[in-house]
Amino acid sequence: MEKKEKAFNSFEMAQAQFDRVADLLDLDTGTRELLRYPMREYSFAIPVRMDDGTSRVFRGFRVQHNDARGPSKGGIRFHPHETLDTVRALATWMTWKCAVVDIPLGGGKGGVVCDPHHLSLREQEQICRGWVRQIARNVGPNQDVPAPDVMTNAQHMLWMLDELEAIRGEKLPGFITGKPVGMGGSLGRKEATGYGVVYTLREALKELDLPPEKTTASVQGFGNVSQYMIELYQKLGGKVICVSSWNQKDQKAYAYRKLDGVDFAELMSITNQFGEIDREKAQALGYEVLPGDAWIEQEVDILMPGALENQINADNVGRISQQVKIIAEGANGPTSPEADEVIHRRGIFMIPDFLCNAGGVTCSYFEQVQSNTNYYWEKEEVLSKLDHKMTAAFHSVLEVAKSRNLYMRDAAYVIAIDRVAQACRQRGWV
Repeated sequence: MEKKEKAFNSFEMAQAQFDRVADLLDLDTGTRELLRYPMREYSFAIPVRMDDGTSRVFRGFRVQHNDARGPSKGGIRFHPHETLDTVRALATWMTWKCAVVDIPLGGGKGGVVCDPHHLSLREQEQICRGWVRQIARNVGPNQDVPAPDVMTNAQHMLWMLDELEAIRGEKLPGFITGKPVGMGGSLGRKEATGYGVVYTLREALKELDLPPEKTTASVQGFGNVSQYMIELYQKLGGKVICVSSWNQKDQKAYAYRKLDGVDFAELMSITNQFGEIDREKAQALGYEVLPGDAWIEQEVDILMPGALENQINADNVGRISQQVKIIAEGANGPTSPEADEVIHRRGIFMIPDFLCNAGGVTCSYFEQVQSNTNYYWEKEEVLSKLDHKMTAAFHSVLEVAKSRNLYMRDAAYVIAIDRVAQACRQRGWV
């Protein structure tokens, strides 16, 4: 009888990553148990009256992993394949992410099992307001601060804010981040995650003595994060030769390649709000269209996964070109532990996800501060503060990696987990 392959579970992956570093830190049993699991989890039904008059019930989640260092912080995803285990993993990673860049927040994450592609704006609004109604007692500026994530945007956040303010009877702009500019949102927020990736990449290139203008990259994904990764990397002089993107019409991904470099503005002009590049238009513009997973096998210096979890795994890690010198993880959890071992052995410089893509939560923290004080900064100030935070965090991790002879991911975990464990001990929780 053929053995059935075990399905990928992102929370088990997050726990395995934690266990490895808990051993390095020699954490006691109580601390391990506290940090290995979320402190609170919510799963609830969101009933919605659809445009055609029928009723549908959507499943919603919110997980608060740890708030020893401050209010929980993390995005809300709309995705048809969302699971509670995925949200648990993402909340866990958010705890480490906030700690590694040393901002006073804990980790949380939320989601709704739905596909905005097939929902009207009114139906999406009802889901947003329904999500808030179910969780209103357990979120707020001093408890848990949501933000946009996969297939959610500033408009979704504003609907959620409006609903909470209606329930509470007060103005609470610091409840949620990623809001529209002019409605409590921060300038620079949409660029923040992608720019943060490139700030850390810039420092890695310096460490390896690689001039950006002499490097090439392949990028997975073309949503908000990847778009701004590409924009800033190209401003530094780098050349992106391949970009992958999901195609809703065909229900599959494609990789778009131009060996002389992709034209960012050109690609943006044929991309929809979900980051999906029009395949026919790309071909007409001279892009070679390859299978979606071809991004990983390109002969480039840098790989930049900027989409979903488990995209570099045991099945495809062997396809990474010998030319690759750096992997910059713009996505959350894109590399499985099995693939990580191979990458480590090969000596590829890894900028781990919860350091690399922490620009988003860092700027969300800036937005929260601005909203709570009702005083807003200019874009240049936001991005300057972001650059400072990301650069300082990168060098803190690099210093630990060098001094303790650790893989960059392990070094980042050592810093983050130790900070959270100390906060738990100081509070008397363990």
